[in-house]
Amino acid sequence: MDIKINSTNGNGKAPTNGTVGHPPTVPCHPISPAPLTSASEATLGRHVARRLVQAGVNDVFSVPGDFNLTLLDHLLAEPGLNLIGCCNELNAGYAADGYARARGVGACVVTFTVGGLSVLNAIAGAYSENLPVICIVGGPNSNDYGTNRILHHTIGLPDFSQELRCFQTITCYQAVVNNLEDAHEQIDTAISTALKESKPVYISISCNLPAIPHPTFSREPVPFSLNPKVSNQRGLEAAVEATLTILSKAVKPVMVGGPKIRVAKAKSAFVELAGTSGYPVAVMPSAKGLVPENLPHFIGTYWGAVSTAFCAEIVESADAYIFAGPIFNDYSSVGYSLLLKKEKAIIVEPDRVIVANGPAFGCVYMKDFLQALAKRIKKNTTAYENYRRIFVPHGQPLESAPKEPLRVNILFKHIQNLLSGNTAVIAETGDSWFNCQKLKLPEGCGYEFQMQYGSIGWSVGATLGYAQAATDKRVIACIGDGSFQVTAQDVSTMIRCGQNTIIFLINNGGYTIEVEIHDGPYNVIKNWNYTGLVDAIHNNEGNCWTAKVTCEEELKDAIETATGPKHDCLCFIEVIVHKDDTSKELLEWGSRVSAANSRLPNPQ
Repeated sequence: MDIKINSTNGNGKAPTNGTVGHPPTVPCHPISPAPLTSASEATLGRHVARRLVQAGVNDVFSVPGDFNLTLLDHLLAEPGLNLIGCCNELNAGYAADGYARARGVGACVVTFTVGGLSVLNAIAGAYSENLPVICIVGGPNSNDYGTNRILHHTIGLPDFSQELRCFQTITCYQAVVNNLEDAHEQIDTAISTALKESKPVYISISCNLPAIPHPTFSREPVPFSLNPKVSNQRGLEAAVEATLTILSKAVKPVMVGGPKIRVAKAKSAFVELAGTSGYPVAVMPSAKGLVPENLPHFIGTYWGAVSTAFCAEIVESADAYIFAGPIFNDYSSVGYSLLLKKEKAIIVEPDRVIVANGPAFGCVYMKDFLQALAKRIKKNTTAYENYRRIFVPHGQPLESAPKEPLRVNILFKHIQNLLSGNTAVIAETGDSWFNCQKLKLPEGCGYEFQMQYGSIGWSVGATLGYAQAATDKRVIACIGDGSFQVTAQDVSTMIRCGQNTIIFLINNGGYTIEVEIHDGPYNVIKNWNYTGLVDAIHNNEGNCWTAKVTCEEELKDAIETATGPKHDCLCFIEVIVHKDDTSKELLEWGSRVSAANSRLPNPQ
């Protein structure tokens, strides 16, 4: 089925069905000739705006600068677009990242070089997480290209390509639009490439072009379809046969979902195979939220030594394992300490399958492969039966004494009780990674974190973007104090947008995750009055409520208020905990990552 980039409906918004990540539920009809656009509206700026809406973007995160102001005028004029001004470019990029996770595509607009280089870190993170983010930069006047002029917002050289060169390694397509003749083609190619490759793209648009009418924009942009990726049929059949040869000999096989299930759009196919196979189903940490945790044979997170209880024992003792879309890096492998054997593994990448130590099958797409395998696989519940025999239910944290200083495990016990199908969890880099992994997600509950890139501060902007896209969910963000200090400003944008996110600010006095890898005085940060800061940002404009809690009684009261009378407010709850109060998983993970980082050079 085609993935359609849709025309807009009457209110200017792209319909839910048919947008990227939402297969159409109605048949496709022949496209009639597009209506003419009035000469005054036949501009590059309007074309960009319409294409963004058709791709599924209804909110664009921006920071104004003199090179992008005319373009911003045209984005503002588009009925289907909401322009959201952010406090800085980094957060605008993080917001586009979060938006893409919920909506399937995101966009940000910044100015030339000073804005472009500021947003780079966020775009690199989106690239690592396979997110289609359209990064648009207002560029120099078209007349300045090819001259020897030195412009402001540059490093003082007449070469305008510095920004472009920086983006080349972290985007899958770059378009420099400095003339109107090929602008239509460049913009359409860039946006369609982002959607096809599920990676960020870079579009630079000269500042003097957005408002100029041109014949190539004289008709409404014609909705177009992206051709679906189709597996090589013979390769698919061979991959299934080779896999069944391995699985037919296995006594206790398992399945593990990885983060590339998202880019492969293979969630439903993975769930189908899980149902027909009877295998135990685990997820890698960065795939949490991509696989329903209410599957009958779900056994938790496979993360080596810091896995969900009894999960690693079942996975690592299996005699065959199907890994769908895995990423094995030093973090996900706990310092390269996973006890897996290549000869037992079937690795299913988005576009290829590698079977044990044997052949690799290219041009075989994950969704097709999992569906084909599900039709032929024989049910085998042996490994899950073993899991049931050894499983012991989790204990509960010790009860708190009256007014006892709050412990992190008590905090997350109460966060667990907040979760439903109408919520989503955003976990910041740090100990929240490990505590949030232990949360049991109800059906429909969203979950996001940035494991591959692991940029501290990501969650503030990502929370802004995700909440703006997923208006049917209340976002619960778990953010450490060190990370919050990096990107705190855009809490103000959340308030301006009327969001009702609950932010738990975990104040433990420093970079706790770094402490457990390698401690030093640089991991201690200056303490802020976080609730006071957010109150100052609020400044009695918009809906915002803050609380500072030090014990379980205060936490209960704060949560009751946040879910009761303040349910329509941004709720910021500062949680004071001891600096050494960490999860046991972080202690184990930190020591292993430290060992991996401190390996001596190999002998020369």
